[in-house]
Amino acid sequence: MPNKKSAEKRLRQSEKARLVNRAVRSEIRTSLKKVRGAQSKDEALKELPNLFSLLDKAAQKSQANMKANTASNYKRKAHLVVSKLSA
Repeated sequence: MPNKKSAEKRLRQSEKARLVNRAVRSEIRTSLKKVRGAQSKDEALKELPNLFSLLDKAAQKSQANMKANTASNYKRKAHLVVSKLSA
């Protein structure tokens, strides 16, 4: 347990950030599964804007260990999956 008031506050802040990061990461992973598991190109294209939005927001706020380059890599890979699906 922390001995100082500032350490207690930091503990509270880090716990709150951990929960937010976990929720954001879970949302991104769920959306990725929908894109990767889509049976048709139309299904994947419906989920793609949602995935891109989540990635961009996470990168902008530096949540879920997501930087701009990481988000860009995820977007590129998702786009490749969609392009390989048959219409």
